[in-house]
Amino acid sequence: MSAASKPKLTVAEYLAIERAAEFKSEFYDGVMYPLHHPDGPVGMAGASREHNRVKENLIGELFARFKGGPCLTFSSDQRVRLTASGMFAYPDIAVVCDPPEFATNDRDTLTNPRVIVEVLSPSTEKYDRGFKFAQYRQQASIREYVLVSQDEPLIERYVRQPDGTWVLTVFADPAGEFALSSAPARVPLADIYRGVEFPPAPPR
Repeated sequence: MSAASKPKLTVAEYLAIERAAEFKSEFYDGVMYPLHHPDGPVGMAGASREHNRVKENLIGELFARFKGGPCLTFSSDQRVRLTASGMFAYPDIAVVCDPPEFATNDRDTLTNPRVIVEVLSPSTEKYDRGFKFAQYRQQASIREYVLVSQDEPLIERYVRQPDGTWVLTVFADPAGEFALSSAPARVPLADIYRGVEFPPAPPR
């Protein structure tokens, strides 16, 4: 993440700007990082068709499986505060299985996600795997971090262990299922990638 040198914003200033803005921005250490701008990319590029299709497929499948139970899904319009690091983020999908809790200074900001899902894009993959995952790991409520490829049937699930380490499980069988560890959901990869056109495989 980079930004020109300028006075840092307070959380209250960020939230005031965000409520009036026409596009979303994440926030860390006094600096806003726009996700998209009506006149073109400012921070990160707009999502691709494949990215959106994968995200909508997965959130729809999770919603159907959670229906009637304690777990809820929130889409990428839901702002999340990572209280330990102070970051405000907009994950592609957040799952809550306890009563949802919201920031005392902003009732629209979720503070207790259990599962975070990010669909990887070329412009965001390094950010999602590196800096953003480091911030998510500091949030005690988060038990799982899931990275979903948009270019091939590949899902990586990181699960927090009692000793604080994270264990990776890879789901890459197009005929198999993806499963969450801390929430009751198993979804065939074929349903997650329904309608997605993968790029041609590189020549060998």
